[in-house]
Amino acid sequence: MAVVEGPLSKWTNVMKGWQYRWFVLDEAAGLLSYFTSKEKMMRGTRRGCVRLVGAVIGIDDEDDSTFTITVDQKTFHFQARDAEEREKWVNALEITIMRHSTSSKRVEPQGTVTAADFDRKLAETDSYLQIMLEQVQALETRIEACEDLAAKEKYNVIKVTAEAMIEAIKHSIVMLQISKESLNGPVMNGSVHEAILTSGADFNHFGGTGKSRRPTELRVPDVVMVTPPFLDTPASVDGDPSTSVSPVSPRVPETSYSSSEEEDFFDAEEFKNAPHSPLRQHGSALENPVKSKEEEETEASPEGSEGICQQVITAEDDYYDELYDEQDKEDLGSLEKHGSIIAHLLSQVRIGMDLTKVVLPTFILERRSLLEMYADFFAHPDLFVRIVDMKTPQDRMIQLVRWYLSAFHAARNSDIAKKAYNPILGETFVCHWKIPGMEDSGEKAVDGPCEEATRENLSFVAEQVSHHPPISAFYAEHQTKRITLDGYIWTKSKFLGLSIGVHMIGQGVVSVIDHDEEYVITFPNGYGRSILTTPWVEMGGKVSMSCAKTGYNATVTFHTKPFYGGKKHRVTSEIFAPNEKKPIVTIDGEWNGVMYAKYATGMNEVFVDTKKMPVVKKLVKPREKQAEFESRRLWQEVTHNLKINEVDKATDHKQRLEQRQREEARDRKERGVAWETKNFHEVGEHWVYDRPLQKRLRNPSPVSSGSHTPSS
Repeated sequence: MAVVEGPLSKWTNVMKGWQYRWFVLDEAAGLLSYFTSKEKMMRGTRRGCVRLVGAVIGIDDEDDSTFTITVDQKTFHFQARDAEEREKWVNALEITIMRHSTSSKRVEPQGTVTAADFDRKLAETDSYLQIMLEQVQALETRIEACEDLAAKEKYNVIKVTAEAMIEAIKHSIVMLQISKESLNGPVMNGSVHEAILTSGADFNHFGGTGKSRRPTELRVPDVVMVTPPFLDTPASVDGDPSTSVSPVSPRVPETSYSSSEEEDFFDAEEFKNAPHSPLRQHGSALENPVKSKEEEETEASPEGSEGICQQVITAEDDYYDELYDEQDKEDLGSLEKHGSIIAHLLSQVRIGMDLTKVVLPTFILERRSLLEMYADFFAHPDLFVRIVDMKTPQDRMIQLVRWYLSAFHAARNSDIAKKAYNPILGETFVCHWKIPGMEDSGEKAVDGPCEEATRENLSFVAEQVSHHPPISAFYAEHQTKRITLDGYIWTKSKFLGLSIGVHMIGQGVVSVIDHDEEYVITFPNGYGRSILTTPWVEMGGKVSMSCAKTGYNATVTFHTKPFYGGKKHRVTSEIFAPNEKKPIVTIDGEWNGVMYAKYATGMNEVFVDTKKMPVVKKLVKPREKQAEFESRRLWQEVTHNLKINEVDKATDHKQRLEQRQREEARDRKERGVAWETKNFHEVGEHWVYDRPLQKRLRNPSPVSSGSHTPSS
């Protein structure tokens, strides 16, 4: 069995920083040992070790050199020299973890079923699943390269059979998890586990009666224990210097340790909300460590619950929708109670894997479509239209940044991470806002994206223009102020170990028509953290805003929380004049709190205070008046059942929508017909609105033709 070794840096609390260590990964023993130097390793003087049985690897998408190992109620932090070296270590660690999670040799008394039995069977089944997935992937590569049509057809038959077998193995994983959970009490939500993830399994395909059979042609080799060089001489274990390892009978320590426990950094952020009965991942318990004073204060007063109620401005003629206008305040709590589902999800993914095709359980869904969430970019429409009122290019850029920094908190009105519905291809969402303080003439906006809006309202339309990849396009305009935003976002999710990252690829173009200015803006990434305990959301990444005509530009950096201190949700920004390297304005604060600006002139001010700024409620027509594919009507059954906690029924309605989408795609493919979008079209790599205000002003429609309504 291979032994991997080399230098890494390890975070220590004693030095409050990174320290060089020499690491040795013994794949046979399932142990990552570290030493103060390579010479100390040769002498067998071990500084500490990390047991890898049941460990969970985590990476940070914002930092390509660091990674974590969570095991034995602790989180260890490591730093490689670069991304390539981190990839080498992470791959080797994952292989070792998988092997030792599938090769436990403990023997239980005959006739006694224990949690350990289920852990072993789960790990064994997961091993077969990973092997099958790798084989299918290799088969797909061969099919693509095959030019012989007859051989290609035979390969496809094998592929279909293998995919059916994969579904059966997934079903086995879920059943084992449910059985394991039943040892401790009733199964949550009855049979919901089956409905969410395994509806496609063909259990009769292999001649059985619903039971998955162990594939005899797949064999996971047993782990053979060998004596690493550094175990040939006595070395302390379990933190006890008096204990030594016999060179004749080496043993792996009972738990991970360091020669000085104070040296280790324990990432309490991941565990501070963990329950007393922790979720077990392949036999490893993740428990709640001792909280620091700062963490106790944070837990006592979490973000978003400081007692400040978010004010909402509503219009006199507002229509109240009991399904969607009542804020979803339900707390997911710890996901430990959904242990079988979460563990099954984790069995499907590996670090860095694209999550586009991974089906997420219904209970973590937010009760609205992603298209509606994008509309919350304009929760402060007065800040957006005020860009036009600024007299100079500099002031317009500053106002653009002010609006942009105010645009994210309304979409994430809770610190709990929930996921909006993935829009169905062709789905649309239409709404408008009345601008506070602006007199409304009542004159309808001609040819605008929202037929209910007047010229003094801000109108909005969004459409799901692509399913693979998932791309949403959106457009907003204010006819009186003559300002528009035309944008699109392609969401790409990635599994990061203890987090899920969502890359928002795309851009928006803000057009200030009377000044002939276009501002190109990009969007930050989103992260769901602590997915094994209580998930929470943060933003991360550096975005840009620029105007080619004036030369003014700005950068905004959403800072992810560092594990060695720092605050959540921090954001900084710098605004630059043309050809200048020093910023004219610097901004610092929290994107869901208060942000402060410091000007080059010496002036300071509160730039944005999201806690005191009232949100302007968007106006949406009643569901009964909406077209079939408008978001609120399309998802109303799912939303209704989630609201009354009927997760089974919500899952069923969600699957019906998704199945209809698949059938329609299959039908178009058979007929050789391409999908036609309703309100947007592709220009190069970008998506743009069909009839933007600029185009309509150049080529006005006859008044007698009436108002143009976007397709729904």
